[in-house]
Amino acid sequence: IQARAADTDINSPYIKETPAQHDARMEWWREARFGMFIHWGLYAEAAGYWNGKPTRGAGEWIMNDMQIPLSQYAKLGPEFDPVKFNADEWVKIAKNAGMKYIVITSKHHEGFGMFDSKLTDWCIKSTPFQRDPLKELAAACKKNGIKLCFYYAIMDWHSPLYAPRKPWNDIATNPPDFDAYDAYMKGQLKELLTGYGPIGLLWFDGEWENTWTYDRGVDLYNYVRSLQPNIIVNNRIGTEQKLSPGQIHVGDYKTPEQYIPPNGYGPGAEWETCMTMK
Repeated sequence: IQARAADTDINSPYIKETPAQHDARMEWWREARFGMFIHWGLYAEAAGYWNGKPTRGAGEWIMNDMQIPLSQYAKLGPEFDPVKFNADEWVKIAKNAGMKYIVITSKHHEGFGMFDSKLTDWCIKSTPFQRDPLKELAAACKKNGIKLCFYYAIMDWHSPLYAPRKPWNDIATNPPDFDAYDAYMKGQLKELLTGYGPIGLLWFDGEWENTWTYDRGVDLYNYVRSLQPNIIVNNRIGTEQKLSPGQIHVGDYKTPEQYIPPNGYGPGAEWETCMTMK
């Protein structure tokens, strides 16, 4: 979380970097100050309603909050066709507002990829849209000098490999295999980090279930930085709420959501408030 002298320690679990190298990697983010966070997924087609009833929670949580089994939720795919999507317009809005970077959901907890993944059909290629919005955003961001960043959910309500499964879901009868899911997740992240140009940061989420461990967080952190060494990674890749003695925080900065810590997190601690604007 801090400009960690510990990164030079042989006992550090991280890819090694000196404090100066860490500062160089974080420099653009420290200067950016203001970015756009975009939630967009298959849940947008539901628009907060299921069978005429409104969800009580956030739109992206509708599958969970209204306990919609995959066999029903999957019907949204053939209806998803956002023909008015215009990446240049989105990026220009962000730039004109003074924003320096954009974070967009490449995959939320519903497991649906907003990009053309070769590892699953549960992604944008199986919709009538037949375009890759993240490719278009990457081109628009490059043209306008905006950093493109990806949100990626560790939790997955679609994958039969992920554990624990929701009791209301009807994914599969075979037992889950979290090691296989971990490999699948790395495969998708490799697609995102090798096919869309330089990515400013990865914004992980959905790490709080007990199947996600400290060691998996460290391993994934090192994996994504092996693909793009200069990438920045948020703290939700780790298990910050349940660290054991001797374990250090995983990730480069904290992510308070819907509040601003009045006194920060102490000297040297880096953080970014994720705040909904209405």
